[in-house]
Formats: sequence, C-alpha cells, structure tokens
Amino acid sequence: MNSYPEPLTPNSVVGPDEFFRMPDEYKALLVHQMKVHTEGEATGADDYAKIFYHLTKDPYEKMLCCKLAAEEMNHHIMGVEVLKAIDVDVSYMAHLDMQDRKLFDTEVVKRIDTWTERGFFGFLSEAAAYAQIEEFGHSSYKPISEMAASILRDEKGHIAHGFRIIRDLCKTEEGKAEAQAALTRMWPATLDLFGRSDSKRSAAYVRWGLRRLRNGDARQRYAERTRPKLEKLGLHAPDNMANRKFV
Repeated sequence: MNSYPEPLTPNSVVGPDEFFRMPDEYKALLVHQMKVHTEGEATGADDYAKIFYHLTKDPYEKMLCCKLAAEEMNHHIMGVEVLKAIDVDVSYMAHLDMQDRKLFDTEVVKRIDTWTERGFFGFLSEAAAYAQIEEFGHSSYKPISEMAASILRDEKGHIAHGFRIIRDLCKTEEGKAEAQAALTRMWPATLDLFGRSDSKRSAAYVRWGLRRLRNGDARQRYAERTRPKLEKLGLHAPDNMANRKFV
C-alpha cells in the first residue's frame, strides 16, 4: 500500500480498517503522535488539579482549576479511545506520576511555582498546545481530525483564562514587573514545546498529512501570533533564540 499521494489530504484515512492497511511508517508516526498528545493531556490534568489548585486561595480560581483539569482529562480519554481503536493500549498513562511521563517531558508543564507562572501556562503554553492541536484538525486520519474540534473549543477557554490572569496582573507596575520576570523564564521553554526545527519526524508528519507545518514553521507562526498580544500588555518576550534547548 505505497501508492498513497504525499502528503495525504485531510481525512484520507477514514478509520481503523484503512489505518491497518497503511504503510508501517504512517502507522508508527500516527501512534507516536497520539501517544505524545494523550500523555500530555493527562499531565495537563495533573497540572491543574495537583499544582495550580494549591497556588491560589481564591475559591473561584480553585473551582476553575477543577473544571479545567476535568476538561484536560476528557481530552486524554479521547486520545485513549483513538489509540484503543487501533489496538494501542495507553490506559496506564493516567496512573503514572508526572515525573515518570517521558513522552511529554518539558520544564514548562512540570515547573510552575507561582500563580503568575500559572497564568502564563494558560496564556502561552496552552496556546502552544492549541497551535499543535490545530494541526490535528487537518489530519489525514479522520478520527484525529474529528477529535480536534472539541478539544480546540475547550483550549480557547483555557487560553482566555490565562490571559485574564496576566492582564489583571499588568494593571500595576509591580504586577507588570512580576509578569515580565515570569515571561522571561517561560518564553524559551514554551518555544521549546514545538521540538527541534530539523526534526526528521516532523517532516515525515507533513509528508503523510498528519500535520501541515514542520516544527520550526509552527514555532515561528506561534511567536508571530503571540508577541503582539504580549506587547499590548506592555510585556516583551525575549529573542526567540535566547536560552533555548531545542532550536
């Protein structure tokens, strides 16, 4: 079955039966992509429920942490079901401790120490996740593209909540200085979420229609979208190459 066009068009592979007839490279790429995503959603749920919840004394904010954690876990369950349909069992992921999850092992989701950083997690990191899930909406594998629409609706709310936290903080000069310090630390780590620009796997994703953009292009688009929003708040993101681990 090597006669498929490259890249595949959205929804070319309509379900598990067609998936099993695809070349091994396509199947391996899709499984890896979904494992990373599904583990990341479980970690997102833990971030809200186990970390952010304890960073605030505000009952309303605690309630929202619970709500957003539930949405992240629902996204995780969606990924579990997509993988289960192609005989890949990742039911163990939700039971792992955060430090034992290695597929989505990044500083920006495992080192949030203040409520300001929690705000940037929503404003910046959830927006980076949105940019990557946005690619799922154009996936050549139909179950993934169908899953993406619901997740993106939730993620818009997560991003808006984080933006509100940072916007309110920036109403005072003291708060703006605190936000700027957190931004300076978190901006490089957020850009690193997109992976290495020269990743062969990201090129293969594009070739097989599992994504439209390679890592570097997706990162550049994200930065161009996000910088103006930060600047309107009087904040300045570091140079895109400063303190980066995955360039």
